[in-house]
Amino acid sequence: MVYWTMVEETETTPHAQAFGTDAMVAAMGFMEELRKRQRAGEGVRFVTMCSEHPDVVGHPGVDVTGPGYDWKKRRR
Repeated sequence: MVYWTMVEETETTPHAQAFGTDAMVAAMGFMEELRKRQRAGEGVRFVTMCSEHPDVVGHPGVDVTGPGYDWKKRRR
């Protein structure tokens, strides 16, 4: 998914464009076109891309650890 914001005088409008998991080149090309518009002076801002793995079966994060797992934020 490519996200960007259009800033026009007093109006700020968020936008999004979906791309398939096999369309990375198309997404990058789309972002480059947005950046070209930005360099040309258009109010294109905050251009970014985010992806999500299509085969995720659970929530992000660690839900199962091995018996030797003893991580601590501060090691002393």
